[in-house]
Amino acid sequence: MVRESEIREGELAVETPPPRDASLVFIGRIRTPWTSRLDAPRQGRHDGPVCRIEIFEPWVPALKGVDFYTNLEVIYWLHLSRRDLVLQSPKNNKSTRGTFSLRSPVRPNPIGTSIVRLVGIEGSTVLVRGLDCLDETPLLDLKPDRCEFSPLAPPQAGDFQTE
Repeated sequence: MVRESEIREGELAVETPPPRDASLVFIGRIRTPWTSRLDAPRQGRHDGPVCRIEIFEPWVPALKGVDFYTNLEVIYWLHLSRRDLVLQSPKNNKSTRGTFSLRSPVRPNPIGTSIVRLVGIEGSTVLVRGLDCLDETPLLDLKPDRCEFSPLAPPQAGDFQTE
């Protein structure tokens, strides 16, 4: 459904094709202080408020070892975002750009990702800093930051090839 009344100058909305089931499973819920897109920060900050990632059963055992890392990648579903804009005019920038050149939550598949700082784990809840999503955002996945190695697993002989 194209909502013409919510389009800024220069933006373009398209009719989206019918959804196909990708078999995604929400493994948890993210709790943040923000209930409105207007209140949420544009990007998360590692000195921002502590947010809670609640992991649902049966996924809680998958948290084992998460505390080896200081940074995590949180992947989530931007459930309140529109999905039909292919050209967007960012609020503080009058130039129109393609959706794939922006980190806007408005996307054909509204998947968000943030690199966060791990604060701690309390049972089935992961405490982090650095999120920018709304309260009750569905969680898709949680991974160690792809640029970080476990401090508890030093390189072993043969891990790296040398010339």
